[in-house]
Amino acid sequence: MYGIVNKSIEDLVVTNFGKEKWDIIHKKSGVNIDFFLSNEVYDDDVTYKIATAVGEVMNMTLSEVLIAFGHWWVMKTTKEKYPGLMESGGNNLRDFLVNLPNFHNRVMLIYPKLTPPEFKVSDVTEKSLNLHYYSHREGLQDFVRGILIGLGNVYETAVVLELIASRNEGSTHEVFKVKW
Repeated sequence: MYGIVNKSIEDLVVTNFGKEKWDIIHKKSGVNIDFFLSNEVYDDDVTYKIATAVGEVMNMTLSEVLIAFGHWWVMKTTKEKYPGLMESGGNNLRDFLVNLPNFHNRVMLIYPKLTPPEFKVSDVTEKSLNLHYYSHREGLQDFVRGILIGLGNVYETAVVLELIASRNEGSTHEVFKVKW
C-alpha cells in the first residue's frame, strides 16, 4: 500500500488520541519505519501490523479499527487531500456509488503503482444498490464498510449496510446492500 494509507492511520491516532498514543502504537506494531512517505509503496504487512497494534492499544477489535479508519479516510484524508477527486464522483451518494467503479482509474493517475480493489454495482434503485467489492487483499471488508459510512456523512445521507455475500462464507467477493 502507498504510504499515504499509513500516514492517514497515524493522523487518525494523533488527532484523536495524541502523539504519545501514536508512539505507543508504533512501537507495539514492530514497524521500524519512522516516517511514511505518501508516494512510496510499502508492504501491506506494515499496514496490517499498525492496524492490529491500534486495536490492541485502544482496546478495539480489528473490525472496529478498520471501520473507524475507513470513515476517517473519507472524512479527512480524501476530502482534504483530493477534494476534486471526491467532487467528480457525483452530487449525491447514489451517483457517487454508481460512479465508484471508475473512481480508482482516476486515483491511479496520482498513484500509478496502485493495485486497487474493483467495485461493481448491481440492482440499482432510487433508494439502494448492491456494491460488489473485489480485492486481492483479504480482511478489508470493514474498511469498505467505514468508507461507505463516511460517504453517507459526506452526502448527508443516512446509510444502512448489509453484507449479503462474503469471502468468509465462500463467495468470490463481498457484496454490500447499501440503502439510504
